[in-house]
Amino acid sequence: MFTDMGVPLDAPALDRSFREWLAAMMPAGTYRAWLVETDAGQIAAGGGLSVLPWPPGPRYMGDRIAVVYNVYTEHAHRRRGLARRLMETIHAWCRDAGVTSIALNASRDGRPLYESLGYQLPPSPMMFFAIGARYNPSAQASERPTS
Repeated sequence: MFTDMGVPLDAPALDRSFREWLAAMMPAGTYRAWLVETDAGQIAAGGGLSVLPWPPGPRYMGDRIAVVYNVYTEHAHRRRGLARRLMETIHAWCRDAGVTSIALNASRDGRPLYESLGYQLPPSPMMFFAIGARYNPSAQASERPTS
């Protein structure tokens, strides 16, 4: 997924860290995931969400938000509506769980799907800042001594 998006990564380290995170978050109910399998039992697509406490605001009076991420369809199974089916399933789960607001970061390829489902860019998009050089390559460059 990240490679398809052009994001450089250390795949073994990410795999190890994500598995450790899943081991804690799934039993706690913080992270939930859905998979689409082929008749042969292969994973064709998947996606997940975290439900987070979130304060009420002018556009949303609830107390939680679902943040959707890692929605991905394997190349051989694309253009069959699997990501749409995953998102509809996620929406249904959120409705049943009383979570009435959902956020996500859309990849360039995924944006048309999300827009067709009614997702909109907010007037003030969320920004991201990673603390620590381990996760912020530009910080590594700025922390090097200059001569």
